[in-house]
Amino acid sequence: MATAKKSAAKTAAKKPAAKKAAAKPAAKKAAPAKKAAPAKKAAAKPVAKKAAAKPAAKKAAPAKKAAAKPVAKKAAKPKTARAPNAAFMKPMTPSPTLGAVIGANPLPRTEVTKKVWDYIKKNKLQDDANKRMINADDKLKAVFGGKKQVSMFEMTKLISSHLQ
Repeated sequence: MATAKKSAAKTAAKKPAAKKAAAKPAAKKAAPAKKAAPAKKAAAKPVAKKAAAKPAAKKAAPAKKAAAKPVAKKAAKPKTARAPNAAFMKPMTPSPTLGAVIGANPLPRTEVTKKVWDYIKKNKLQDDANKRMINADDKLKAVFGGKKQVSMFEMTKLISSHLQ
């Protein structure tokens, strides 16, 4: 039995050796195949890039067409005449204090603002350091509610309270 165990041990020892020996040539064969495979893949990659670039170009072309259409629509809009807003064009009667600056005739809000700015520029009432601020003279001080200096944004709010 000892010989049987020895022979079994020898065959078992030979089998892994045979497996290792069989594995080594396979590994050797696989190694050159792996080296050759990247070369084939490298050659295949540019083809894949070209193929990938074509669908991207096809996708980009419809996007350009879609972008061009809204531009054409926007270009068509300015051709139509804009209707003025009736609220801005409605003549408003200024109060007597505002009438001393711009006149007593009814005017649209836009014209009232223009006349006030004409008065400010004519009398050089805009602040030199900060052009957004208006220094009030006696007539404008009454319109501005007694304030010596107001911002141009506050000015339009104060003027609108003098229109009826």
